[in-house]
Amino acid sequence: MNSVARVILPGQRQPPVEAVVIGTSAGGLEALGIVLSGLPADFRLALLVVQHVPRSGPTHLAEIFRRKTAMRVKEADAKEQVRGGTVYFAAPGYHLLVESDHSLSLSQDDVVHFSRPSIDVLFESAADAWGTSLAGVLLTGANEDGAAGLEAIHRSGGLTVIQDPAEAAVATMPRAALQRFAPDHILPLRDIHRLLRELE
Repeated sequence: MNSVARVILPGQRQPPVEAVVIGTSAGGLEALGIVLSGLPADFRLALLVVQHVPRSGPTHLAEIFRRKTAMRVKEADAKEQVRGGTVYFAAPGYHLLVESDHSLSLSQDDVVHFSRPSIDVLFESAADAWGTSLAGVLLTGANEDGAAGLEAIHRSGGLTVIQDPAEAAVATMPRAALQRFAPDHILPLRDIHRLLRELE
């Protein structure tokens, strides 16, 4: 599969990644299952996830993924501090944002690309909070949410990863990002999982 390598000049190195933001929509449950499956309890990084969901009612996302990874998995709460070794899912009906002190906030501002939570909102706030220490991953989905946010991570010097559109259940979302910029990696899901393990 295609992979575009980041160009590091002599004397430079990519700062250690502290957090990973992941965005997905249609086809996302299966994709996240492959990416997150088997991550260990002592996984160093924090993972913040937006999966497009209906705006009302429980999603059971945390419950579903507790069975797939030994990491701590929870729905994100306002004002909590981001901790490594934890998977945070955005709550239905709320945008999830990261503040400059790496605490979380929730917002009911207008929908973005028909979505709340919005991938763009999470990605853009996380890019501001972590800069070069952030990795962003955009997976399968049926709209363009996440493309601008992943580009913001790219502009801030973070690591950017897009699921190979040829493998995506719905390729609209990864293709929208690829039309905006060249990411560091274009990978199938199992290689994205492997990359997360390498970032640890």
